[in-house]
Amino acid sequence: MADLNSIGLLEVTSVAIGYLALDAMLKAASVDVLLARSICSGKYLIAVGGDVASTQAAVEAGARLCTGALIEKRVITRIHPSVFPAVAQAVDVMPEQIRALGVVETFSASSIIDVADAAVKSANVVLLKIHLAMALGGKGFVVMTGDVSSVESAVAVGARVAAEEGMLVGRAVIAAPRKELFRDWV
Repeated sequence: MADLNSIGLLEVTSVAIGYLALDAMLKAASVDVLLARSICSGKYLIAVGGDVASTQAAVEAGARLCTGALIEKRVITRIHPSVFPAVAQAVDVMPEQIRALGVVETFSASSIIDVADAAVKSANVVLLKIHLAMALGGKGFVVMTGDVSSVESAVAVGARVAAEEGMLVGRAVIAAPRKELFRDWV
């Protein structure tokens, strides 16, 4: 996809309705599926990416099929390009390159995209991972790195975005993290 700058998300209470919604989204507009899967508590989460108009059209088409099952719908426009590989968990950084580690956790999977986008736009950080809902009870978290002051700044901005929505669960900044924190990443 040439113009990947927006993310659309639907969270629904039914796996079956999630499949119907995803099909409608793909038929309504030219979007890429970033994630589509069942998540904790028997829910289904869909994340698509594309240009602003296509993403909005896809989310609206999917949401129309979710009567009574829609938990949340969200379109986030003009996303920082580093959000997409972090959602795909395709960011390669060796543990020895990490000077500080920042984490922000939210109550919803979709709100963490807003948090990560705001954080990376506010400071010189690298988004390492954006985890959406799986094995978290529907929550989300973002992990970022950079120098200590940049990570502190980005975490503060991300936490503020989450808190404004009432979605902040927790936040952390770790200077000079031990390499053992990353044993599952390499």
